[in-house]
Amino acid sequence: MQSNPNPAAGRRRSRAWLVAGIIVLVVVGVGVAGFAYFFDQNVPAAVSLNSATSLAATGGGSAGAPVAAVSLNSAAQGASGPTAGSSAATGAGSLDGTWKVDTSVGSFSDFTSSFVGYRVAEQLANVGATTAVGRTPNVTGTLTLSGSSITAVTVTADLTALQSDRPMRDGQLRTQALQTDTYPTATFVLADPIVLAQPPSEGQAISVTATGDLTIHGVTKRVSIPLQARLTGGVVTVVGSLPIVFADYSMTPPHSMMVLSVADNGILELQLHFTKG
Repeated sequence: MQSNPNPAAGRRRSRAWLVAGIIVLVVVGVGVAGFAYFFDQNVPAAVSLNSATSLAATGGGSAGAPVAAVSLNSAAQGASGPTAGSSAATGAGSLDGTWKVDTSVGSFSDFTSSFVGYRVAEQLANVGATTAVGRTPNVTGTLTLSGSSITAVTVTADLTALQSDRPMRDGQLRTQALQTDTYPTATFVLADPIVLAQPPSEGQAISVTATGDLTIHGVTKRVSIPLQARLTGGVVTVVGSLPIVFADYSMTPPHSMMVLSVADNGILELQLHFTKG
């Protein structure tokens, strides 16, 4: 039986094979994780006020089911049954006065509650285009109604509570793009009264444009947001969306090794339930 003429060389070859094996495992692991990240996504459908599918018809956004688009009809449907003790039961009294965002109406789990969020296009390696969607249920605000005019609106969203389908994405936004660790809130303050054709009536859809000051990432811009609203059972539900260019708010798109590129713009979307109180 012959002995190894060069034991040291044999040990080096063994170590080289071991290192190569580890590298292969890492590459395969990253690849599997990447494909799981790309394909295992439950992205809410785009905001659509005209042709949205009722939440009730899709299982209410239960786990694994497609989530319906934000729509005036489905939002008002979720608002028709506020929890016991809610101030929504205003009855037939005057609508004039201050209305507050009511977080007891609906549920964030199926997006029937109040929320503010974003929608941004991404380009993923070896996969193509997809959409990142994040929403926060932590919203406060008021609107003041006087006859056929909305005279004041103030809304504040807690961006540190933004949730998407990926905690990794949510964590990146704490220090990138929105930088929620530094700029934890976004606000909108109405600048000009919204004059309605007539006072709101039960079940009637209203289309308006709200012009005011939007503050994101510490930067304030005058914007005009197209909105639709409906009064249903003592709840005023408001939905709308607005294109946002990141550079306008001194933001740069976030980056990740799994993402080839992120669009330099996105959509701000909102759904708010107001009750009088």
